[in-house]
Amino acid sequence: MSNKNTFNLIIAGYGGQGVLTMAKIIAYAAMFAGYDVKQAELHGLAQRGGSLICQVRFGKKVYSPLIRQGNADLIIGLEILETLHACYYADKNKTIILANSEFYNPYLFEQKGIDSQKIIKDIKSFGLKTELISASKIIKKVIKDTAMINTFMTSYAVEKKLLPIREKFILQAMKEKFRKIFWEDNLKVFQIAKLTAKNK
Repeated sequence: MSNKNTFNLIIAGYGGQGVLTMAKIIAYAAMFAGYDVKQAELHGLAQRGGSLICQVRFGKKVYSPLIRQGNADLIIGLEILETLHACYYADKNKTIILANSEFYNPYLFEQKGIDSQKIIKDIKSFGLKTELISASKIIKKVIKDTAMINTFMTSYAVEKKLLPIREKFILQAMKEKFRKIFWEDNLKVFQIAKLTAKNK
């Protein structure tokens, strides 16, 4: 961990992708692992379609929930345009960026001038390392929709050791957060992401 043993995580996406849920699960998992944790929704709207960035900080002792410009250790983007917006927090000497490689916001899809390849190129210029994964496509093949993109990206980050929390704590947090009716599908997506990360 950097910044005096504090890990700084940014999660970016839009309302409806489970950004807040993902932040809460990781925060709970970090607490289960014995860390002091602070979490903040910096800006945006949790309602469907609103741009949303969440911050999670954990370590031996955390005094503030807010991450300063250039201080993110990891940025997880659930959609590429929102990932680019979050690169304000990146430092090309230390920040790792993990992003769903698809442009997926239905509220912006019809706007002209959106160039996915340019967005991806711009994202890659911000971080020390950038990893892109077609998470939405993979999930859709498994459960026919992309509602569990947050679970996929969390699992992928843990398996790749981008997120310094053990899998058992993430699963413990997921069990507490998700209702039983959603548990099986989320666990299935979690395992698919784990397998994808191993093979990539």
